[in-house]
Amino acid sequence: MSRRTLSAVFSENPSSRFRDICSRILVFCSSRSLRDGICVHSAVIKLGFEDDLYLNNNLLCLYSKCRGLEQARQFFDEMPHRDVVSWTGLLSAYVKSGNHEKALQFFSSMLMSGQTPNEFTLSSVLRSCSALEEFDHGCSIHTYIVKKGMESNPILGSNLIDLYYKCGYREEACNILTHMENSDATAWTTMISSVLEDRKWNLALHLYLQMVEAKVLPNEFTFVKLLAASSFLGLKCGMLIHAHLIMWGIQLNLILKTAIVDMYSRFHRMEDAAKVFSLTPDCDVFLWTTIISGFVQSSKVREAVKAFLLMEISGVTANHFTYSSLLSACSSIRSLELGQQLHSRVILVGLDEDVSSGNALIDMYMKCSCRVENAFQVFRCIYSPNVISWTSLIAGLAAHNYIRESFQFFLEMREAGVEPNSFSLSSILGACGTTKYPTHAMQLHGFIIKSKADHDITVGNALVDAYAGLGLFDDAWGVISTMDRRDTITYTTLATRMNHAGHHGMALKVIRNMVKEDVLMDEFSLACFLSTSAGMNEMISGRQLHCYSVKSGLGRWISVSNGLIDLYAKCQCMKDAHKAFEEIPEPNTVSWNGLICGLVSTGNISPAFSIFEDMRMSGVKPDSVTLLLVLSACSRGGLVDLGLEYFHTVKEIYQIAPELHHYNSLVNLLGQAGRLDEARDMIENMPLKQNAMIYKTLLSACRVHMNVPLGEEMARKGMELDPFDPTFYLLLAKLYDASGRSDLGDGTRQMMRNLDLRSIPRLNQHVSFAGDRFNVHV
Repeated sequence: MSRRTLSAVFSENPSSRFRDICSRILVFCSSRSLRDGICVHSAVIKLGFEDDLYLNNNLLCLYSKCRGLEQARQFFDEMPHRDVVSWTGLLSAYVKSGNHEKALQFFSSMLMSGQTPNEFTLSSVLRSCSALEEFDHGCSIHTYIVKKGMESNPILGSNLIDLYYKCGYREEACNILTHMENSDATAWTTMISSVLEDRKWNLALHLYLQMVEAKVLPNEFTFVKLLAASSFLGLKCGMLIHAHLIMWGIQLNLILKTAIVDMYSRFHRMEDAAKVFSLTPDCDVFLWTTIISGFVQSSKVREAVKAFLLMEISGVTANHFTYSSLLSACSSIRSLELGQQLHSRVILVGLDEDVSSGNALIDMYMKCSCRVENAFQVFRCIYSPNVISWTSLIAGLAAHNYIRESFQFFLEMREAGVEPNSFSLSSILGACGTTKYPTHAMQLHGFIIKSKADHDITVGNALVDAYAGLGLFDDAWGVISTMDRRDTITYTTLATRMNHAGHHGMALKVIRNMVKEDVLMDEFSLACFLSTSAGMNEMISGRQLHCYSVKSGLGRWISVSNGLIDLYAKCQCMKDAHKAFEEIPEPNTVSWNGLICGLVSTGNISPAFSIFEDMRMSGVKPDSVTLLLVLSACSRGGLVDLGLEYFHTVKEIYQIAPELHHYNSLVNLLGQAGRLDEARDMIENMPLKQNAMIYKTLLSACRVHMNVPLGEEMARKGMELDPFDPTFYLLLAKLYDASGRSDLGDGTRQMMRNLDLRSIPRLNQHVSFAGDRFNVHV
């Protein structure tokens, strides 16, 4: 307060002076210290100013901000005198708190009291009408505005635009904007914002151009809205809006800078985002969180952590959005150690009970840890778990194969009064598809019908997947027939499950339904159907699908190209498989594996090795399937030493950890060559736990080379692991027969009959190729 002002205050009479001081204190507290302002109320009463309307209006504003609407309404009712400011102040408080129905009731009481509303009163009422879509009430306000000659008011014009657009009268909203005499940036921005909420991105851009043509200067809020729309309009549009912002000379404040950084981050242009971030020294937690989230979305976790540390050094305290973003990064890279460090920070800043941070922690522990106890502890600490908290826990339990526990928590969620959403139901239905019993799926299906969640296509697709995963394809078709709408995912899910179950013919018939309902294939469904044709060795349907891939342009997807390689290789058309491979601009590991697999399966051993060397020379890293294919090629060609060399070389150079399949293939290779002792040493010294299959492989080799002692040893060890597998008895009996000990062979078969073991076909290991992945079958 200046010296001149103080002199003026103290030159007045004491009563006026104290009233002015109280008024100034209340205005100051209203913007800086709400709770201290309430204390002034007692001084006002003691000084006898309780009837002063101006002071009471300021106190009413403080009560509505600090003590809540109930006490503010009580103070309002006790006021001896009220004017339009009093009514408008409390009405505005109702609107800001979202109590729109009470706001409209309060406005009716105001009119009944005989008080005349001003433009600020009408603005608040129109906002409530928009929120409730009370068009009739809004129209009556519009009529009143016209009668009072206030239609040229830009604030009321903006409110009317919002009202008409939200109530579905879009042309009328445009007419209001067009006929406004004093349309300003607020009115145009309101129109642009309404259009964007309606997801009409191009129309919003067109309105901006009209705004420029009307010579209305856009403000920072106009550009914030347009920058958000550029996420859907593309990077070029976003850069153009950024250029216009500079051209108009708009000052770069924090809100605008955050919007620009967010725009570049969405398109993974983190260098540009960082440049904008550094243009001004002003930073707050929202700007820091935006840049950190951008790094996370661009898979630059190291840079995200570095930005977080710089944020702490600058003195800005992270909020729950910051930690949620960083914890999602931990989940994506499966870094438990980093997640635990962030968890300790969350506890230190007191966000361990926050639902947003807690949800991110549950997701991190479920994805990064092999144990679920930490996720449980986090869940129990959340003050009020929401549907995301429960869903993260249920989905995590299902992913860790705790199926029974996931169902139990689903029931607890409902008992807690939290209604599951589509993702919750999809997660628990995904667990149903992994169980052997359909009871849970059927019970959930009943709940979904009762809660009318079956109208959600996401839930419907999850139901189809659950039934198909259980092999109940008729029930899956039944769900499809009751769905309001089917999409590509619906039919791709069903066809994939049929394909995995070996029902290739049924899977191909799914295409008819897609064509009948005008559901177009995407790259996933096309790869699935190509795999189906390959499984049937069906060249006619395969070639038709190939033609479709060319016509639709889906052939550019590498998963489709890999499916074509598999198709032609399975049908022994290696020339076409080579052609499909050569059309891929950058073949990946699966592409190379598909070609090698085809060559090996058709007996082209030398070309298979040549392709393998080309793969290594091209810089594509072999994987565990590549190693298995190379060992299979060596086995077919009888190249024992080369197989051993490849096994050790590829393992060391490419850090491939051999699995049981690899050791089984190597034992088979050594066994075929009669190097049985080496094969036994390989089994005994391998770092993995032996299974029954590897003993069967060596036992089969012992039968070929008539090595009875070693064969008996392998049979004994295998039977210790699986005493009711008839394959061991059959192989041992044949070994005895081949070695001239038919009596022992007959005795072994009699033992089988005594144990009631039935003869089954001999199992062989082979590799199959499916679209963009390999499956190893036994």
